[in-house]
Amino acid sequence: MKLTVLGAGCWGLTLTWLLSNNFEKVTVWGRHVDIPEELKTKKSVKKPIEIQLQEKVEVTSDLESAVSDADIILLVVATSGIRDVCKNLAKLNNGTGLKKNQILVNTSKGLELPSLMRMSEVMKEELPNANIAILSGPTLAKEVLAGCPTAASVACEDMEIAKFVQEKLTVPSKFRLYTNDDVIGVELGGSLKNVIAIASGFAGALNLGDNCKGALLTRGMAEIVRISTALGAKPATLYGLSGMGDLIATCSSPLSRNYTVGAMIGRGKKIDDILSELGSVAEGVKTSKAVCELAKKLNIEVPVSAAIYEAVYTEITPQEVLNKLMNRKLKQE
Repeated sequence: MKLTVLGAGCWGLTLTWLLSNNFEKVTVWGRHVDIPEELKTKKSVKKPIEIQLQEKVEVTSDLESAVSDADIILLVVATSGIRDVCKNLAKLNNGTGLKKNQILVNTSKGLELPSLMRMSEVMKEELPNANIAILSGPTLAKEVLAGCPTAASVACEDMEIAKFVQEKLTVPSKFRLYTNDDVIGVELGGSLKNVIAIASGFAGALNLGDNCKGALLTRGMAEIVRISTALGAKPATLYGLSGMGDLIATCSSPLSRNYTVGAMIGRGKKIDDILSELGSVAEGVKTSKAVCELAKKLNIEVPVSAAIYEAVYTEITPQEVLNKLMNRKLKQE
């Protein structure tokens, strides 16, 4: 069995480290500019996260050789890059794309701009015949690397594919996977919670207290459910691992990049400076724009997400953001 991980960033390398014992062959692919020399020669990196991979892991910038004979291919690139990677996958095998027995599993959480498409929709558009699954849940990379246990969802319309991925990617005592056939719900839960995580970090930086955080998560979850069910998600999915589970983890931990972005906004920093300092992608930044555009199309109120969009993209002050949320017109829950 061969596992290929497309993406040599923080989560891609963490999944490679976690899953290497499950496969005879493991390959990590990244663009040439994204692969430091230390990763090629010593199978290790120190930034943005410290990881030592097994000697058997192959590191390459050759996409064709990376996916050749891979049974499972994990797509672990920023959402803004997924379409380009899928376009390049479609050119393989004389333009026929991936082989019939290969499974492409997306792990990135976000929506494409300006199309507002979910990642599986982007993947299907570029690779219409591919076997596509989604992996999502509360998976903070540093905790996974520390050996802390977690669980996640594997979603696919074909449950046999979901069960196969579940079996091959589960790591006893560390990484427990559940299957789900609600691809829409699993994707949207994992994507939209990133915006609420920014809000939670914002509240934490302002020392607004645990009552505020509790209210924020609850009202944020209401927005996630309203948007997702309007787009066809099952409500039960949103209260599962990829929805509520991921929301709790990312809204509670400074290990979350989106939480960190929110905290820095709360301290008055500007988004360009924040992203430069962060050195890695925080999907909630762009998702705040996408969710507000979706809400407008669907005629759905998303005050928390709208406030975060303003905090990210305008000159509004942290106190003004708080005042706008707390002084809205009173309404029924």
